[in-house]
Order: sequence, then C-alpha cells, then structure tokens
Amino acid sequence: MDSLISAAARALAQGDSLAALKRVALRDDPPALALRGIALAQLGELPRARELLRQAARSFGPREALARARCVVAEAEVALALRELAEPPRTLDAARATLEARGDHANALQARLIGTRRLLLLGRLDAARALLAPLEGQALPPLPGAVAALAAAELALRGLRLDEARAALARAEAAAARTGIAALQAEVAQARALLEQPAARRIAQGRAEALRLDEVAACLDSGALVVDACRHGLRAGAAWLPLARRPILFTLLRVLAQAWPGEAERDALIAQAFRIRHVDETHRARLRVEIGRLRALAGGLAGIEATARGFRLAPLQQRPVVLIAPPVDGGAGELTALLADGAAWSTSALALALGASQRTVQRSLAELEGQGLVRAVGQGRSRRWVAPPLTGFTTILLLPAALPIP
Repeated sequence: MDSLISAAARALAQGDSLAALKRVALRDDPPALALRGIALAQLGELPRARELLRQAARSFGPREALARARCVVAEAEVALALRELAEPPRTLDAARATLEARGDHANALQARLIGTRRLLLLGRLDAARALLAPLEGQALPPLPGAVAALAAAELALRGLRLDEARAALARAEAAAARTGIAALQAEVAQARALLEQPAARRIAQGRAEALRLDEVAACLDSGALVVDACRHGLRAGAAWLPLARRPILFTLLRVLAQAWPGEAERDALIAQAFRIRHVDETHRARLRVEIGRLRALAGGLAGIEATARGFRLAPLQQRPVVLIAPPVDGGAGELTALLADGAAWSTSALALALGASQRTVQRSLAELEGQGLVRAVGQGRSRRWVAPPLTGFTTILLLPAALPIP
C-alpha cells in the first residue's frame, strides 16, 4: 500500500473525509476508488459512493478477495442507508465468511451488524436475533459495541421485554460515550426516549388513555381479553389469535370491543366493516356470515352473543375487555411507522418490509400523500418516499412483526 493510500485510510479512520478525498480524488486504482467511495458515503453522497464501491470491487483481481469483500461490506452499508433492501444477503454473507477466514474480524463484525440491521428493518426478528446471538457477552470495540447493543435493544423493545431493553440501552449509552460520536449518542438517547413516550391508547367506554410501553406490557399480561389494534389480534392470557390477514373480522372485533360491555348495533358494524352507508338485507346477511366466521375463530377466547339490535362480545372466564389502539388513528400504520425513521424509502423496499405488493403500497402512499403525511422525492426508478419524523409518541408497536406472541 503506497503512502497516499495509507494517509487516506488513516484520515478516514479519524473521521476526516475531506482530507482522505484530497489524497485520492484524482486516482482510479481500486484502493483509491474504495477509499473515495467510503469518504463520499461519510459525506452523505450515497448514490455516488455506491457506484465507486461497486467499481472498486470489480477492479480488484482474483487474488484480492479480502479487498473485494471489504468493498462488498461497505456497499451493503450504503445500500442500508439508502433503504435498498431487495439485494439478497448471500453476497454479504459470503463477504463476511471471507473476512472471518482471512482474519479481518473488525470488518466481519461490521458485516454481521449490517445484516442484523437489515433484518430488523424487514421485520425478520428471529433471523436478526440469530445473527446477533454470537456477539452476546463479547467485549466489542466501542463503535460496533454501541451498534450491537442498539440492535439488541430494538429486538427487546419489539418483544416488549423492557428490562432486557433497558440493560441493552445502558450498554449502548456507555459504548457511545466512549466513541465520542455525537450522532451515535443522539441515536441512543432517541432509543431510550421510546420507553417514556406514549406507544398506544387504551380505549374504554368512549374514553382514551395514553399508554407507555411498560403499561402496554402490563395490559397484555393482566389476563384481560385484549383486542390489540396495533398488531391486529386478540390476546387472552398466553393465547394469541392473529387477525392481521382478516381485516374485516378484526374491524368487527374492534367495534364489538369498543362497545363492550354493551352491544354493537348491526348498522354500526356494517358501516365500519364494509364501509357502506345505506344498509339493506344483503349487507345484514353478509354481517351474519362474517360474525359466524369470527365466532368460530375466537371461540376459545370469547363468545359473540346476538342481541335484539346487534351483537355483544362475551369473554370467557368473565375476563374484562381492553382495547389497545395505535397512538394516532388512521390506516397504513405499519407504513407510517417505517417512514417515521426519516429515511427515504423506495416502494419496493417498503413492499418487501411489509410483505405486500408494490401496488398495494403505492395505493397506501397515495392516500397518505393526499393527507399530507408523506411526500415523494425524485422521479422514476429514483423516486423515494419520506415523511417528517413523528414526535411525542413511538411507533415501535406498529413496525412489521412487532410482537410474535406464541
């Protein structure tokens, strides 16, 4: 490695991107291209940085597998920042294996953390937990240690394991302080604030009460019959009935829970579930069919009794009914939660994270855009969607795969 490359690498390690660029800006050899890409990534020029890193990876020869693997890892981190999530992880996994085999444990650790963060964005919590598990209990350098602790804290928060989340945040805070990186310290502070911000609302008899994450966890563990409108399901004790893929049935269940201990009138159920204003006998017949389906699914947790004017929720074992709703009303909750991180997302990445079609995501984005909640930047393939960061409450319970309850 020549002196200019060495000096540029030292400048990058110290966070001086401009000094690194001055040394390699006019060079086109593979090491210089890689360093220029990393420097531009640190300066926020992500699309150009990705191009340079790809060019560098192609330019390294067959005997330079280690350098090529480092380029792949750097490109994967840029893709993560750009929310380009469609790339299969096998390339990153192969690069990590090469780095571990060649003894570059620092970059192998970085590859593992990038893969973990990607899986968290996609809502694949079990895979993220498995990838992060080998780092548990290891003494890591401050920067990767803070990132690993933040990932562990997010996994715990999304499973409502709050004591575990607090311990991980304490580790992240200590590691971030040792790095001296203000942006990382701010990220840890933001994650810690999630514990104190409203995460949901408890609705009973027409009144709404804001709940923090620990209060949500207490509701779920209280033994009540909990209708969870954040994750679209029904919980009673340890039993969990997911209804995210049965939106009509869940809407009926929510209306019944909101009316409990009273009855929900038939016309109100039809208006909410079928979005119909003028009701006739065909709609009442369809309501009876859907109520029958809901009664069959929820039979082990609650009954649904017919009344003269409608239907009433009848929980088993005399359980009280609790309705937990998102902190703000409106559709496309998971979409809003993903965009709340302030990053620019493509429709393909959003569709991948939500497990939905791009057309479905586009329709939801158009609706949110009409409400002034999101906006598009760029045109064609480069079009991205952004939203202003949400303040005052957390959307952690709305993220994909937020709480896989057995």
